[in-house]
This record gives sequence, C-alpha cells and structure tokens, in this order.
Amino acid sequence: MKMPRFAALASTLLLAAGAALFGAGQAAAAPQADFGYVALGDSYSSGVGAGNYDSGSGACKRTPRAYPALWAASHAPQTFSFVACSGARTNDVLAGQLAPLNSGTDLVSITIGGNDAGFSDVMTTCVLQSEATCVSRVNEAKAYVNSTLPARLDQVYNAIESRSPNARVVVLGYPRFYKLNGTCTTGLTEGERAAINGAADHLNAAIAKRAADHGFAFASVAGAFTGHEICSGSPWLHSVNWLNIGESYHPTAAGQSGGYLPVFTNAA
Repeated sequence: MKMPRFAALASTLLLAAGAALFGAGQAAAAPQADFGYVALGDSYSSGVGAGNYDSGSGACKRTPRAYPALWAASHAPQTFSFVACSGARTNDVLAGQLAPLNSGTDLVSITIGGNDAGFSDVMTTCVLQSEATCVSRVNEAKAYVNSTLPARLDQVYNAIESRSPNARVVVLGYPRFYKLNGTCTTGLTEGERAAINGAADHLNAAIAKRAADHGFAFASVAGAFTGHEICSGSPWLHSVNWLNIGESYHPTAAGQSGGYLPVFTNAA
C-alpha cells in the first residue's frame, strides 16, 4: 500500500504564525508546494445533505461543508479540484470527473458504488412498500454488488491509476443508516432497518476488496457514525426529508465534519 503522500511531504509544509484574538499564536498552513488533491465521487463526497451548496455546481450540489473541501481548507494543497457530483455512478466518474487527474496529482479521494447498486431505488422501495418487498429489493442490490459492481469499480480504479500513478488514493465507504432498537417509533420495521444495514456492510466489503487489490486505502466510516445513525439520539444522517427528498439518507454537516473528515484525514 502506498505511504500517505501528504505525510511524506510534511517536511516541506510552511507554517505561518498568526496572531489570535486573545494574543496566543496559532499555526496556519500555507499552500503545500506542488501538492495536488482531486476529490471524485458521488453525493457523499459532494456533500448532499450538508447544505450551503455552491450555486456554480448546479445539480452536483457541492458544498464547502463536504469533507473534501473541509480537508483542503485546513491543509491548503496548492491545487484542489472538487468534481464529486450528486447521483454519480461509476460511468459518470469515467466520463466526466477524471480530467483534473495527472501525473502530478498527489492525493485522490472517492466515494462511488452506491448509486450503481441502486441506493435510491432500494430506499424508495423500503419506505413505500412492504417489508418482504423491501428485503427482496435489498437482496437484488446485493446480488448486483456480487456480480457486476467489482468490474465497474475496477474500471474507475484502473483509470485513476493510469492518470495519477503516484497518487495516494483513499476510497471511502458508506455509513450504516440505522441504530437498531433505537429511538424510532414509526417508519421502517426493524427487519427492514437490519436488511439495509446489512446491505451497507455488504457494499463496503466489496468496495474495500477492490480498493485493496489496487493498492488503494479503504477508509471505513461505519465506526465514526456508530451512535450517530438514524434512530440514535444524535443522528448525523437525514431520515426521509419530504421537503428536500434528495437529502434523505445523506450525512448532515455534522456527519461530514465529525464522520467523514476525520476518517479521511487519518487515511490521507
């Protein structure tokens, strides 16, 4: 596995002293010389659910509250290309997100695979239909993960390797959605919640395997979100949001800053 490129170049990081309001000195990161970071992926990387979307990103709904933008703001890479997009599947990454990658790219992050596996349709089915229909749709998605998704992930990972052979690539997973036997008294059944959590684990395991086979780092967020699932006392995920349905089952701003960001920082 490649060593963290950003850590390897830490000796060249320039620190500028800034006077704090109360007189204490704080170190501020200056731009890292020749360090390039590219953030690829779907809505979990663009920041859907965190709000404050950049109007210039259109339907991609990128936000400065997403973990890639938060990391870039605190580490100041010389170049930062934020191209993750809501709804992206593997073919969308291949067709529209790879242009910023080059031989000088040092760090790449990506979440991808959930939309290929039918994430949105699974949740719609489970919210609107019976438990038996929900579980059947979950099993269909898991079968897709077994049969088709690995090759699609390979295509994306091969393309990243080809364009940026020296980059540290961090593949992030997806959280479990539900705290079982939690505070929810309405909505999905416990059987449906357990099936959905199991599907998330199944998807993450498949993504982790393909990432490892390419020498990429896989960063699981399941542990970071434990205690912050839907039906917990402090959720970092939106449940069904009828006013903004696209934000349903996505991390809140706290989920990006408290869940995804530290996991990515540790892996980068």
